[in-house]
Amino acid sequence: MRLPPAITGHTEEVLREILRFTGPADGTLSRYFREHPRLGSRERGVIAEAIYGLLRNKSVYTNFAESGSGSPMRRLTLLGLADAVGVESLGGLTEDEASWLERVMQIDRSHLPVAMKANLPAWLWDKLSERFGEDTALTLAESLNKPAPLDLRVNSMRANRDDVAAALAEAPIIAEPTAYAGTCLRVKKKPSIQNLPLFKDGTIEVQDEGSQLLAQLLGARRGEMVADFCAGAGGKTLALGAIMRNTGRLYAFDISEKRLAKLKPRLARSGLSNVHPVVIAHEKDAKIKRLAGKLDRVLVDAPCSGLGTLRRNPDVKWRQTAEGVAELNVKQASILASASRMVKPGGRLVYATCSILDEENEAIVQAFMAEHPDFTLVPASKVLAEQKIELEMGDYLKLYPHLHQTDGFFAAVLERNK
Repeated sequence: MRLPPAITGHTEEVLREILRFTGPADGTLSRYFREHPRLGSRERGVIAEAIYGLLRNKSVYTNFAESGSGSPMRRLTLLGLADAVGVESLGGLTEDEASWLERVMQIDRSHLPVAMKANLPAWLWDKLSERFGEDTALTLAESLNKPAPLDLRVNSMRANRDDVAAALAEAPIIAEPTAYAGTCLRVKKKPSIQNLPLFKDGTIEVQDEGSQLLAQLLGARRGEMVADFCAGAGGKTLALGAIMRNTGRLYAFDISEKRLAKLKPRLARSGLSNVHPVVIAHEKDAKIKRLAGKLDRVLVDAPCSGLGTLRRNPDVKWRQTAEGVAELNVKQASILASASRMVKPGGRLVYATCSILDEENEAIVQAFMAEHPDFTLVPASKVLAEQKIELEMGDYLKLYPHLHQTDGFFAAVLERNK
């Protein structure tokens, strides 16, 4: 079935706005769809798929769009739509456009220059190829350029993983246990789950397996005092609350009231009563100082470049810059230092990011330890063994999509000396 020509116009219009990179692509798309309510779910799906395909493969498509006729933005749009649904499904093409598209779609992309195949900005490709070597960097880049699967976290306060998988199968939704996190199910295809009773009653939450592992790495126990220092919308907070079996006291700190507001309905569904959301002005807020030396565990999921989440947010690689990362490094160091003050002797601090860059990860941890000799690095391999998670790691937790089928994550476990 051919798509109506209007779909090409809509895709081009929203693409033009997204490629200005003034904000997240998903937000721009959501707003556009709200402003055009007559677009059906199939049309919205096609437009989104074409846009995300373009963002993933922007280097290649920009190169291809240098040939052909008409405006470059229309050529880019046609390439994205052709990749999403096939040339034969596009309506309203001129004869020239149809033959150009047929030619371009037959190009063997394996012969393109390696930096173009990576579909990363030059600064990021240079960093990754220098660190990993060209072959591994390309494998990593290609894995980051594939769409992420849908992972669910089973709320262990409500059900176990096998029972949830069986209940989903009746929907019928096929979900299989993942390799590492004991609460994770990976769903085949990407069904809508918002209307499922299991979602509405808080039995399942959407959360990448890597993110679930970060929560487990903290090793929070029943009855402890724990903080999720950069809680955001609270995915890890909810996972921690369930790990603590709804006992003790779990603070969810964030500087954004808007982000914490998104936690409230999720918290209500989860059945947890041990979570205390707290808005703070900054990392040195007096509310933090009052807890100095009192907490058993603190998780710092620091604001970062987000480059480990490119499978979900491909626009991030084009919006982020080397200068932006350097600014984040200052913030990351400050947040880690402030959060560490809350940890009591013998307590643990986990510093984590969804980044794949050394300067946001090891470099921040090593600088922190040089200035805070009262903290000792606990090897991630030891903590994973404590948590009975079968995952080969060294001193740090480093997750990559091409190796672990998760988003890119980093974490370091630090213990305050007694």
